[in-house]
Amino acid sequence: MEHPLALFRYCPKCGSPRFAEHNSKSKQCQDCGFTYYINPSAATVAFILRPSADPACGPELLVVRRAKDPARGTLDLPGGFSDLFETSEEGVRREVLEETGLQVTDTRFLFSLPNQYLYSGFLVHTMDMFYLCQVSHTDGVRAMDDAAETMWIALQDLRPEEFGLLSVRSGVEKFLANFPI
Repeated sequence: MEHPLALFRYCPKCGSPRFAEHNSKSKQCQDCGFTYYINPSAATVAFILRPSADPACGPELLVVRRAKDPARGTLDLPGGFSDLFETSEEGVRREVLEETGLQVTDTRFLFSLPNQYLYSGFLVHTMDMFYLCQVSHTDGVRAMDDAAETMWIALQDLRPEEFGLLSVRSGVEKFLANFPI
């Protein structure tokens, strides 16, 4: 796959075709001097837990099935891109509400992982920020927006290889290894 900057042929400031590689992460216009740096887009991922109906099974994690590409049909966690002028915490709250109908009441940052997300033929580099989220209630969860289905899976039954996005798969592995409940 070609570098994302290869798709930018014209200066976004003045429109000049003399928009050339400046270094591995930027292009510079040879006419107006504008330099464009490609940086990762901010994205959020939510770990939402609830006690199991069977105490012997331990906590359950809210998991969604992806309704859209990339990785349509695979498991995922609620989350998505942060909007402009929105904090990461606001973004994870909004995304959880949009995908599941659940209201996040508290967030705790856990860790971040880089990711690549192919969207409309463009490889978007992201920085996925993982949060442990508390919600006001766990009943009434429903699949909406980018989620085709929601399910609660006991932590002991999670299989990271079923998660389609690499960063989420790695995040689930890291969560299970480092954040025992």
